[in-house]
Amino acid sequence: MQKVGKVDLPEGKKIALNLGFDFDSSSVWMESFGKTSQVYTSRGEYGAEVGVPRILNLLDKYELKSTFFIPGHTADTYPDICKEIVARGHEVAHHGYVHEDPTDLPIEEEEAIFVKGLEALDRIGVKPVGYRSPGFDFSPNTIGLLEKYNIKYDSSLMGQDFYPYRPAPCKVNFDKGNEFGEPAAFTEMPVSWYMDDFPHSEFIMTRTGMKPQSQTFEIWKGTFDYGVANTENGMLNVAMHPQVIGRPHNIAMLEEFIKHVIACGAWIAPFVEIVDRIKF
Repeated sequence: MQKVGKVDLPEGKKIALNLGFDFDSSSVWMESFGKTSQVYTSRGEYGAEVGVPRILNLLDKYELKSTFFIPGHTADTYPDICKEIVARGHEVAHHGYVHEDPTDLPIEEEEAIFVKGLEALDRIGVKPVGYRSPGFDFSPNTIGLLEKYNIKYDSSLMGQDFYPYRPAPCKVNFDKGNEFGEPAAFTEMPVSWYMDDFPHSEFIMTRTGMKPQSQTFEIWKGTFDYGVANTENGMLNVAMHPQVIGRPHNIAMLEEFIKHVIACGAWIAPFVEIVDRIKF
């Protein structure tokens, strides 16, 4: 059902690693949680004003390049810091307009949102080749839209952990087995909630994360170490959010993780560079 690929790693490297950042800013609170008070929008503001500069400085310290998934709403609200991300040599990819969940949207509405996000990124000088769905979710039409707009890779699905693949559209049936179509034209760079900082660390009223950063580090390190020991020509990605990973205890943990993976032979690169080295 999947067409699985492998990464042609640079000489001496053991695994490809993407340190990705979903720069949702206020949009995640507005759309995903329905919160528009300044208490919530200020959390997004923290990501733009404090988190992103800390992340950019840390990446510069280790001479690393990354991928930032930016909703159009963030690009329209904070164009200067978004342009700074581009100016520092990082990749910017598509992440919806105002962090909309596409799952139940009619195709016309989903496409209009997709185009609106493209237009916002164009205003900061970006024509993205990658996409990550807000909330890691697809509608039945998402694969077709990504193909229509010539998206080179997606990073929303969870059908692998250490290998990129071409996802097959799944028709869900309750009265018989699910049916799969032909693998998509784009490459899937798989994700996992385990490798995402938001559920571990972010406070969301009754669904609070707020775990100690040592627990997050243990999960990320354990997953990475398993991949190094048990895969060949594989990849892994970590999905982070500036308003979460930018907090003092978390940014310090991220630096420790960076030190560990570099010492263990990780090739850290933006998705746009990794996808160009994938062989199917």
